[in-house]
Amino acid sequence: MIIFSQKTTEFNTKKHKQMKIAIIGAGNMGLSFSKSFLKYELIKPENLHLITRNQSKIQKISEEFPKSQISIFEEVNDLEADLIIIAVKPQDFKNVAENIHFKLKENQMVLSIMAGIKIEKIQKLLNHPLVVRAMPNSPTLLGMGITGYTSAEGISFSQLINIERLLNSTGRSVYLEDESLLDGVTALSGSGPAYFYYIVDAMIKAGMQMGIDENLSKLFVKQTMLGAYHLINNSDKNLEELIKDVASKGGTTEAALKTFEDNNFKEILQKGILNAEKRAKELNG
Repeated sequence: MIIFSQKTTEFNTKKHKQMKIAIIGAGNMGLSFSKSFLKYELIKPENLHLITRNQSKIQKISEEFPKSQISIFEEVNDLEADLIIIAVKPQDFKNVAENIHFKLKENQMVLSIMAGIKIEKIQKLLNHPLVVRAMPNSPTLLGMGITGYTSAEGISFSQLINIERLLNSTGRSVYLEDESLLDGVTALSGSGPAYFYYIVDAMIKAGMQMGIDENLSKLFVKQTMLGAYHLINNSDKNLEELIKDVASKGGTTEAALKTFEDNNFKEILQKGILNAEKRAKELNG
C-alpha cells in the first residue's frame, strides 16, 4: 500500500510545539529540514539541536539559527530529543554510529534521511529499534520537495503522523510499506533533480551554439521547462499526446525526437536511473 500526502500549513502546532529535535549532520538537507520545521512552527527554535562534525561550520550555523543549540558531534554526551534525524552521508554512517558518545533512550525516535542504508542496519549499528527511513530530494530547500518514507515494525500510527507532519513541511510525502522501493525512490526523485539540470544544461548550451546569448538561452529554456511542467499538471492528455501536440509531421520537433530515438536517448536515461538504484543498494554494504 502507498499513502500519498502533501504539504499543508494547517498543522496542530499546539501539540507539536514542544517536540525536541536533534539533527546529526547539519549539511544542506539537515538545515533545510530545520528551516521548514521552524517556518511552520512545528518546533520552537530552542528545542532544535544541530550537530555537526565540522568545527568551521559552527559560526555560520549559529548565525542562521541563533536561538538553537549548536554542537560538535564529539562533544555530545547526552541528547535530550524526542526525534533524532540522521542526515550524514551514508558512507560516513558506520563511523558516526561507532563514535556516538550518548546513549539512545528507549522512547527516542530515529529518522534517517541517508540514501541506501536500510532500517535493519541502522537498528543494528545504533542498537535501537524505533527507526523511520526517508528519502527526500533537494527541492525541500524551497519547501517543494518530495519524500518517500517507511518505518520499522513497532512504530505506532500516531508516531508516523508526527513524522509525516514534519516531512510535509518540506513539500509532499509518500508512505511506502515496502522498504525495498526506497532505493528506487532514491534513484528516481532523490537523484532526479540532477537529471533535469543535466538536460537543461545541454539545452542551454545548444542555444549558445546557435548564437543565442547565454542569459537569453537560459531564459528560454527555464521558462519552457516551467511551462511544460504546468501543462503536464493541468492537461488531461498523456505524455505521448502532449508530445504529438508539439511534434507535427515533418517539423522541427520531429527532427529532434528522431535524433534522440536514433541515439537511444530514452534507454540511456533509463539505464542511468537503474544504475542509480543499483548504487543505492550498494551503499547498504
